[in-house]
Amino acid sequence: MAADNSVTPAQWLAKQIQTDDPDVLRSMVKTMAEALMSAEADTLCGAPYGQRSNERTNARNGYRRREWDTRAGTVELAIPKLRSGSYFPDWLLERRRRAEQALISVVATSYLLGVSTRRVDKLVEQLGIKHISKSQVSQMAKILDEQVEAFRTRALDAGPYTFLWLDALTQKVREGGRIINVHCLVATGVNADGRREILGLEVTTGEDGAGWLSFLRGLVARGLSGVQLVISDCHRGLVSAIGAVLAGASWQRCRTHYLRNLLTCVAKSAQPFVATLVRTIFDQPDAASVRAQHAWVLDALEAKHPAAAQHLDAAREDLLAFAAFPREIWTQIWSNNPQERLNKEIRRRTDVVGIFPDRAAIVRLVGAVLAEQSDEWVEARRYMGLDVLAKARLRFVPGDTSTPAPIPQTLTA
Repeated sequence: MAADNSVTPAQWLAKQIQTDDPDVLRSMVKTMAEALMSAEADTLCGAPYGQRSNERTNARNGYRRREWDTRAGTVELAIPKLRSGSYFPDWLLERRRRAEQALISVVATSYLLGVSTRRVDKLVEQLGIKHISKSQVSQMAKILDEQVEAFRTRALDAGPYTFLWLDALTQKVREGGRIINVHCLVATGVNADGRREILGLEVTTGEDGAGWLSFLRGLVARGLSGVQLVISDCHRGLVSAIGAVLAGASWQRCRTHYLRNLLTCVAKSAQPFVATLVRTIFDQPDAASVRAQHAWVLDALEAKHPAAAQHLDAAREDLLAFAAFPREIWTQIWSNNPQERLNKEIRRRTDVVGIFPDRAAIVRLVGAVLAEQSDEWVEARRYMGLDVLAKARLRFVPGDTSTPAPIPQTLTA
């Protein structure tokens, strides 16, 4: 319903209290928003709703529905329509989430820098946008760039960060009149409060040792400390950078990336069987059982899939570093990998764009997605219990020669 102008705010509030409306907060938000829109529409018409006036320049023409997501829940608003021209409240547009603003900005910037008009029109239509001006693009880009830069350069003062995930995602960008691939380096950790936290983002030309070395040194300079276990793929430059910057931390080869590599060694028809077999290694109750299961899986693969068995044997220490930690940590890491879920969310947003107009556009969109996800993680429950984190930290003693899984000098492809 549209706002009822015949009822005063005090009368309306008294009625809500008397009826014990369980959604009173949402009803208040809806009523206040619709009252504000009605006042703005009256200003455009030159006279209040339902009143005759010689100063009237326009008139109402019904309402159109629009859902509005608020902290009190989703509210369906009735937005006034005018007989001549159109009305839409600017403050409702400004309430878009950061990632949505970034996506709009990237699409509009792509259009301005020469991306196919037909493709941009299709993207704009998918987003439900009819028109966006150059001034709106500039304003949104400015605000987003400031927010993303503040997020990327903030102090990492919630440590120690016991667990660290590192990964890189490839994106296409126009540079020098051609399309090239660049890499988004992303770091995610578990802070002292047991919550997931996105620690950094950088865009580099190549996923090489120099790029990762600079990225990790930047994280340390901002406050990254106390890392006990790093989980990543086996990219040679990345692992070397981990050993150089995060000395003393153990390295765990990401099982998701490893399985993709391993399954290239077997026929497609056998891949589900081999994948299921390898996953049993990570579901054991203790470290001794993990190593015993690894040996059993090797024997099971040796007869029909010798290449896979050889590949798995060579990656033994890379895959089993997690066994030095309490079992509660294994369960959480393998059942809820924050980096893989984060990568899917980034891909879901960036695939809409396809080819970025420049690197700044990548940082703007991916940074806004990461900042948005970070806000959600802050409000969510802990990723890992404080008692489990305490066990993980006590597991390692400085100078202890039994610290497992050192950074390997040579890696298996």
